[in-house]
Amino acid sequence: MKVIFKWNKRIIFGIFAFLDLLCVAVGMGVPFLNILFGFVIGWYIAKRVVIKNKDTKNTLRKILRYAMITSIFTFIIMLVIWGRCVLLLFDSNSNLQNFGIPLILYSPKASFIGWLVLMIFISPFLQLLTTIFSSYLTLLKHLDRKKATPKTT
Repeated sequence: MKVIFKWNKRIIFGIFAFLDLLCVAVGMGVPFLNILFGFVIGWYIAKRVVIKNKDTKNTLRKILRYAMITSIFTFIIMLVIWGRCVLLLFDSNSNLQNFGIPLILYSPKASFIGWLVLMIFISPFLQLLTTIFSSYLTLLKHLDRKKATPKTT
């Protein structure tokens, strides 16, 4: 199992990109599965960094960097998918009521703006939070295991 933590970063990013795109496709453009995928990403990142690094400060820095890279990739995907819909806000002939999004705010335009902000900005941020949270839990478990093993002198 430890073999997968020693693969090349480019191969790992390619696998991540494929799985991230698959999560977007299965969710039909709504990144709910990408947010849940953040737990798996966080676990993998923490395990990979802990195996390769012994310095705690450097470990935390790398985990944050990798979590940001994965979140930015999801942000770019969401920008590609939903970014073109921003132009509908400036089109007076667009029918936002029949766009297919939940109209939970007072007007269809406000609901549409809220939907775009949720899809483009908030969802990748939630993926970042789940990735960091999962990494944190993985580090805690690793430190507990390290503390539980008796030292031989």
